[in-house]
Amino acid sequence: MFGFFKRRRRARLRTSAFPVTWRAILLEKFPLFANLTEADRQELQGHILVFLDEKRFEGCGGFEITDEVRVLIAAQACLLLLHRESDYYSSLRTILVYPETYVAKTRWREEDEDTDRASRARLGESWKTGAVVLAWSSTLAGAINPEDGQNVTLHEFAHQLDQEDGAANGVPPLAGAGVLQRYGRHVAWARVMRAEFVRLQTESAKGHRTLLDYYGAANAAEFFAVATECFFEKPRQMQKKHPELYEELRRFYRQNPVAFGGAAPPGGGNHSSAT
Repeated sequence: MFGFFKRRRRARLRTSAFPVTWRAILLEKFPLFANLTEADRQELQGHILVFLDEKRFEGCGGFEITDEVRVLIAAQACLLLLHRESDYYSSLRTILVYPETYVAKTRWREEDEDTDRASRARLGESWKTGAVVLAWSSTLAGAINPEDGQNVTLHEFAHQLDQEDGAANGVPPLAGAGVLQRYGRHVAWARVMRAEFVRLQTESAKGHRTLLDYYGAANAAEFFAVATECFFEKPRQMQKKHPELYEELRRFYRQNPVAFGGAAPPGGGNHSSAT
């Protein structure tokens, strides 16, 4: 019964009027939005309306939460939900936003204070306990520049997807019509992700230049988050250099970022990203 009312409320929200000022923010400061087809822009706007209705934003370190902050974070988070069945990050309740890079509160030894404090500097974190933490300066930079392969919001919300089945292991819930199809998806995903993860570890250890950020060599969860950033921001390079990885992410996200830009817009256990 509760699920029925939730679905009906969300359907109503998705068809509500999207504020003109919010759309202007997206067109000005989120080029990936402008590059979507109009149908996908409309779908994304609907997801944003649901997301903003259900999630709470809190400013940290004196930071003020504005419509620009809420809309740009929601747009990047919801980009990962296009064309997919979604419960809108059901375990997520709060997005905490700092103005700049912040220092995570973790245990440290007094004699190692300087080294440890540097290691705790963060651009973002994804918690299993219902929160995502972001540094606004990096969040805004990621939205404005869609081609540098660096997007902390996409990174942390990829972690949220990964954690939906309770484990942060680089294997988000994979869709399939039946048991055999889901098994096949898991086998293909594991084969490609494992090979690409080992490849990144090997190349980073040798100091080779890589398309994927070295941070993805830390573990399988970070690899999935880093690969997600690259998939949306450097799709052509990924398709050329890592075709199987690109195909697995295309199947999961049900999007083909290589095709982005074909339509002109009308009108104008926690995981973290360390510095």
